[in-house]
Amino acid sequence: MNLDRVIAVRNTKTIYRDGDRCLKVYNESHPKWEVLDAALNQARVEATGLNVPKVLEVVSIDGKWTLVTDYVVGKTLEQLMLEDEEKKDEYLNMFVDIQLKVSEKKCPALTRLRERMHERIDGTDLNATIRYDLHTRLNSLPKDDKLLHGDFYPANIIIASSGEAYIIDWSHAAKGCPAADAAQTYLLFYMKGDFATAERYLELYCEKSDTPKQIVQKWMPIAAAARLEKGVPQEKEFLMDWVNIADYS
Repeated sequence: MNLDRVIAVRNTKTIYRDGDRCLKVYNESHPKWEVLDAALNQARVEATGLNVPKVLEVVSIDGKWTLVTDYVVGKTLEQLMLEDEEKKDEYLNMFVDIQLKVSEKKCPALTRLRERMHERIDGTDLNATIRYDLHTRLNSLPKDDKLLHGDFYPANIIIASSGEAYIIDWSHAAKGCPAADAAQTYLLFYMKGDFATAERYLELYCEKSDTPKQIVQKWMPIAAAARLEKGVPQEKEFLMDWVNIADYS
């Protein structure tokens, strides 16, 4: 395997291109089960018929677990948005349309998002009163079993040279209420400081999916708490502001 061409570097992994293959090489400290789980999630999503890079193998390279998939030639939607500001709204519409195609699918073998959210809330250092409130809110939110990406953001959409859109990075995939995925996407835009795009995204998502904005907003403190569990210091203050919102409107 050729590890000379680095595509991206993340907190827990380095991504390489090796010809027509993409290699996600995780840090030595990264748990093996998480890599295997990511591969299994992606393989399960392949079966839905969505455009997803196929999982080829999981191997160990110099003691580092590596997920090998097809490499998709193209640009991410994030790159396209940055390169052509005038077409940003067009790309954002495309982005929401792709998200709605995802939430039309079902993938029964995936973990329920609600269970994962409860676990993540318990995994934070929030005090017992706040955790109780979050658990109570979560139990009151709409239930569903649709396919959710879990990290749906323009950087995870590749527009291939053929014009087809491919959705990458399914390590956080789950089944649940689509509005929860929309809340996470909104927060991702907001954390990037792109407030106008966050609001435009929410407007488009609610309009196209016929979802009341209030439903997405009710998921936002839950989504913030779930991300808080990752323990990223530079995100903590921002996420705490959203966790502490008693009734966002």
